[in-house]
Amino acid sequence: MTDDQHAAAPPPWVGRGEERPAQPPTLLALRDLVAAGSRVNHVVSRRAGLSESELVALEHLSREQIGPAEVARRLEVSTAAATGIVDRLVARGHVERRPHEIDRRRTELHITGSGRAEIIGHLMPMFRALDQHDATFTEEEKAVVQRYLRGATAAFEQVLDD
Repeated sequence: MTDDQHAAAPPPWVGRGEERPAQPPTLLALRDLVAAGSRVNHVVSRRAGLSESELVALEHLSREQIGPAEVARRLEVSTAAATGIVDRLVARGHVERRPHEIDRRRTELHITGSGRAEIIGHLMPMFRALDQHDATFTEEEKAVVQRYLRGATAAFEQVLDD
């Protein structure tokens, strides 16, 4: 964090132990969303019989093929820990190791049908509800929501980048 960021006055709702004004409703709603999101991973991993790290690895692999080293980086674990996560997912039939198409020395991980079904099966009610909720907004409203959420993501990432 830069000296300027440390020296800047905090927003009025950030107190230092004294009485402070309530957070704006948008920030309260965002806090609730973040808390619910973290509970979702915990509950879904428990229901699926997976660790939260295994679930997050499956989520990454559902979007793209990556290698074990990239799994370690994204989960912020050692390569040995990532290998254990991948080994367990392979043993369950949720992930396959395949040689990289160009560089045969490297391995790519591919989510299988059972791995995809494991994620989708547990998250489908949420996906449907989000889709229905999204459909209630105009394109202009969606643009404002998207701008807000992208800005909130950038604010979160300031903590991650330090």
